[in-house]
Amino acid sequence: MTLEKIVAVEGYIQTTYLAVYPDKLLLLDTGCHCDVDSILDYITNTLQRPISQLKTAVVTHMHPDHAGGAELLKQKTGCKIVTAAHYKPWYNGVTGKIGHIHDLALTYYVAHRQGKKMTSLWYDPEMDADTYVQDGDRIPNFEDWQVLSTAGHTDRDISLWHAETSQVYVADLILKIKSRFVSPLLITLPYVYRASVAKIRDLQPETVILAHEGFQKLETEDYDDIIAKTPKEPRKMTILHSLSMLRLQLKFGRKRAQS
Repeated sequence: MTLEKIVAVEGYIQTTYLAVYPDKLLLLDTGCHCDVDSILDYITNTLQRPISQLKTAVVTHMHPDHAGGAELLKQKTGCKIVTAAHYKPWYNGVTGKIGHIHDLALTYYVAHRQGKKMTSLWYDPEMDADTYVQDGDRIPNFEDWQVLSTAGHTDRDISLWHAETSQVYVADLILKIKSRFVSPLLITLPYVYRASVAKIRDLQPETVILAHEGFQKLETEDYDDIIAKTPKEPRKMTILHSLSMLRLQLKFGRKRAQS
C-alpha cells in the first residue's frame, strides 16, 4: 500500500504524526499520556477511520512527550509498539526512576512556559514493546519506513526515513527556535549526537519532520551549524533547574487538587 499523507496531531507540548495509508495507520511517537484521546479523536472524527486501523506506534525515545501514550494506545486500539533495542531500560534502577520524575517535571515546565494547564502525564518508565529495532531495520507492516539510529539526545533515539517521499521524522534530534535550527537542551552523548545529525544531513531529505516545529526544509549549512555548535561535553539539567521544575510540578499538583 502507498503512503497517502502524513498528518499532524497537536499534543500537550509536542506534535505527533500519523502516516496515513488506504487501510492502515502508523503513529510516529505516541505523545504524552494525556494526548491519547486527541489522537483517537483525530482518527475517528477527522480521518473518519476506525481506531483498529492504527496498526503500529513507534516510540523514538522514552521521554514523556514521546512514549507517554504508548501503553494506553495499545490497550485501546490493539496497536503494536515498536522502539529501539537496548540492553537495559532507559529509566533503569534508582537513578533511572529519579530521572523519570525529573523528565516529567521538565515536561510540566515546558507546558507552563506554553501556558498549558496541569494534567496527568504519568506512564510506566519501563515500556514493554512488541518489536525492538536497530539501525537499518524496517517497521513491521510498514516496510517503506526504515529505522535510523540517531542517538545522542538519549542513548537510543531513532529516526524514521521514508525514502519514497524523501521525508524523515527526527523527533527531538533537531529543534527550531526563533527561526534557527538547534540541538535539544539535553544531550547525553555529544559525539554520537553530531554523527546522528550528519547522518540525516547526508540523506539530503526533502522534508524533515520535527516533534516540536512541524515540517521543515533544512539546508546543508543548517546541519553543519548544529554540529559546529554542539557542546563537546554532555549537556544536562543542573540541580538548580531540577529543583525549580520539581517545585513547579508540585505547585501545579496543588492547584489541580484545589480545583
